[in-house]
Amino acid sequence: MHFELTEEQRMTREMVRDFAENEIKPSAQERDHTGEFSWEIFRKMGPLGLLGLPIAEEYGGAGADTVCLAIAMEEIARVCGSTAITLDAHISLASEAICQFGSEEQKRKYLVPLARGKKLGAFALTEPEAGSDAVAIKTRAILDGDEWVLNGQKVFITNGSIADVMVVAAVTDPQKGHRGISNFIVEKGTPGFHPGRDEEKMGLKSSVTSQLFFEDCRIPRENVLGREGEGFKQFLIVLDAGRIAIGAMALGLAQGSYERALAYAKERVQFGQPIAKFQAIQWMLADTATEIEAARLMVYRAAWLKDQGVRFTKEAAMAKLYASEVAERACFKAVQIHGGYGYMREYDVERMYRDQRLCTIGEGTSEVQRLVIARQILGKF
Repeated sequence: MHFELTEEQRMTREMVRDFAENEIKPSAQERDHTGEFSWEIFRKMGPLGLLGLPIAEEYGGAGADTVCLAIAMEEIARVCGSTAITLDAHISLASEAICQFGSEEQKRKYLVPLARGKKLGAFALTEPEAGSDAVAIKTRAILDGDEWVLNGQKVFITNGSIADVMVVAAVTDPQKGHRGISNFIVEKGTPGFHPGRDEEKMGLKSSVTSQLFFEDCRIPRENVLGREGEGFKQFLIVLDAGRIAIGAMALGLAQGSYERALAYAKERVQFGQPIAKFQAIQWMLADTATEIEAARLMVYRAAWLKDQGVRFTKEAAMAKLYASEVAERACFKAVQIHGGYGYMREYDVERMYRDQRLCTIGEGTSEVQRLVIARQILGKF
């Protein structure tokens, strides 16, 4: 077995780390305090190819593999979870959906500007009464001549109010259950579509999470993604890939908090010596380092399996489950090692502790991941 990164993957890590350290990290704390989304950062990411990293070059992307995307997510989350979750929704959900299921015309019209960083994407699935139970969505799409008419509400949509292009899940045939769901491409500014409030969140404060409303929103008939009735299958496939990205985001938050705790433990003096001399601190650092290494192997392996074109549902769920729970433990211990200072907003570990909490909820809770894994390992019996 070969565990070395390829030259392209190493170059991706170097490039993204340099960008993260110089362009994202300096303003991360301030943006967390103000809750402001930084268009400046994302405008700079476009020319570097980061907003279309895994998208084929013919559609404006960089043509990188999924391992490169996982590396990029990790490096960005290592300094700022808000920037990472915005990138995840743009690439792994919106762009991935259009890339996998869109027609050639849809790819040229929507995927190319998304991949080049000219437009920002979002994926609108969750509703007030349909979170983990995605089949329970109530947003309706009715065909009226050459147009689909959408009515309904979405909540907790990352990039919702600022996205230029979004993929929206809606019921087209209520009698068919999950086979009566379809996905649609909706552009910002379409009459009948308007965002509601941006949510105030526990963490990831400089990312945008919005309500969306569709009131007799008319879109062209050709804006259905793939074939009518295949929406449920489509977003299950998209969420598999998204779980790799969320796992990588969790990995980055764990790594970032660990690095800060390690440095602090060497500098902080108590009882006449650095606290890194105490066994209690050493064991926390040792456990965290070990778990991060294991999580990284799981995330990268899931990404590699996707690149090989083989089924990766179980591995993606395992990677997302484990990495997100490792991040929770890593950030908890980082705050604990910082003591009272870790509870203060001027320290990065306080922000990271809040930011990581989303990773065990978004794109399938830990409980849902366990259900997915159980079904994969048990099969039919």
